Amino acid sequence: MDLLFLGIGIAVAGYFIGDGLKNFKNPEAKSVMDKLEEDDLYELIKEKDIAYHIGVSKEDAKELVKEYPNIPHVVINGTVYYPKSKLKQWLSNLGE
Repeated sequence: MDLLFLGIGIAVAGYFIGDGLKNFKNPEAKSVMDKLEEDDLYELIKEKDIAYHIGVSKEDAKELVKEYPNIPHVVINGTVYYPKSKLKQWLSNLGE
């Protein structure tokens, strides 16, 4: 069993080293983590799922939406969606 975990660790390390070497001459290239964060830019969250994404209870999320109607949102076919990146930015500015 220990050899299995050792093999998995070596494979993962090899992937990240190879990814780093691939971009060695191009320091402006995006890393794996940058690509994952870029996906958040266009992700929309349904109103019922806000609580999960911001880490509060459903009741607190409903109260937040009610208290702050200026939260960045989009309405598509009567369903309210919140852009994930803009919601994070709005929350960080709310605390200031």
